[in-house]
Amino acid sequence: MSVRIGIDLGGTKVEGIALDDAGNELWRKRVPTPQGDYDGTIEAIRGLVEEVRGSVDAEVSIGVGTPGSANPLTGLHRNANSTCLNGRPLREDLARALGCSVSTANDANCFALSEAVDGAGADGRVVFGVILGTGCGGGVVIDKTVWAGRNLVGGEWGHIALPRRDGAAWSPRACYCGRNDCLEQYLSGTAIEAEFRAETGDSLTVGELADSSRPDAVACLDRFRDRLTRSLATVVDVLDPDVIVLGGGVSNLPGLAEHVERHLPEHVFSDGSETPVRVARHGDSSGVRGAAWL
Repeated sequence: MSVRIGIDLGGTKVEGIALDDAGNELWRKRVPTPQGDYDGTIEAIRGLVEEVRGSVDAEVSIGVGTPGSANPLTGLHRNANSTCLNGRPLREDLARALGCSVSTANDANCFALSEAVDGAGADGRVVFGVILGTGCGGGVVIDKTVWAGRNLVGGEWGHIALPRRDGAAWSPRACYCGRNDCLEQYLSGTAIEAEFRAETGDSLTVGELADSSRPDAVACLDRFRDRLTRSLATVVDVLDPDVIVLGGGVSNLPGLAEHVERHLPEHVFSDGSETPVRVARHGDSSGVRGAAWL
């Protein structure tokens, strides 16, 4: 038997999982992410991997899902909202600390891979995975393999600009990446809550907005659903995937996947759209499972 170790490096937690060849979970553990501490982050990952190694008598492979990605020319990490990773040779340092080769990929790519291998997109050759949580991202998987692209930014949907075909005018929203109006600033849970707070002065979570009958809460989520649908129509126009899978906390909004699937044909450059939109089968576990499948 071989054992696949997956590590999901998040902003608040580092999660580890061990899967057998059939995808059965053998072990799982979470530890807090050392905030702003690069060396501490490496050590947290090493500790999780060594715990698995000590508990199994098998050959292991290691995959790590990260925010951002490596620059293919320099090997230095970039585009991570966990900024202590940026500019550092993360994969090289992990390999040195673990004493073996390590596969790394963007966390949204790992999510998409998990759902493509044995999740909600397992019946499709081309799967586009979407994370709607505290941030917003996307990943592309073709034939059960991550498609990262030449520049390793394949699927970086969260940092394209929000489509504005209706001519609506509003103030630009700055993104941590240095650009304005990235989808992350409109479609993440953080952005939805910030928009409602700016408009009303009230602080409600996405879940509370969904439970509220207040007209301003209903209007806020209506805007979000419309923006999400329009933004995914651009994915269909460019990639035309077999299936779109939604993940992250915001994807749990009741009826969200059904709404997007129903309204996609209004925006796709075609006389119709048959693209299925589904909620992730593995939920919060998809990121770490996908890292193991790397």
